[in-house]
Amino acid sequence: MKAGMSPLYIEGVEWIIVIALIVVLLIWGPEKIPKLARSFGQAKREFEKASKEAEATVEEIAKTSSDPVLELAHQLGIETKGMTKEEILAEIRKVTKK
Repeated sequence: MKAGMSPLYIEGVEWIIVIALIVVLLIWGPEKIPKLARSFGQAKREFEKASKEAEATVEEIAKTSSDPVLELAHQLGIETKGMTKEEILAEIRKVTKK
């Protein structure tokens, strides 16, 4: 709180939040709010779980790929995550020239 301000002073963003909460209470009523919060929480958990599973699947496919360039890069200890095929080939050339 800034000096000289009363403790009840609310700035612009806070008004939007207060108005949104009042609208939600008027539309759904106080008994529905916990159910809505639970639903949002569950949806968020499911989304995060699906994202992690998709990421793991992509990594597994990259590791077991039959692409000889990727296989050679992994054998040489080159991290290929996020690299294009041309970048991987350039790294292979650097490593094999040493």
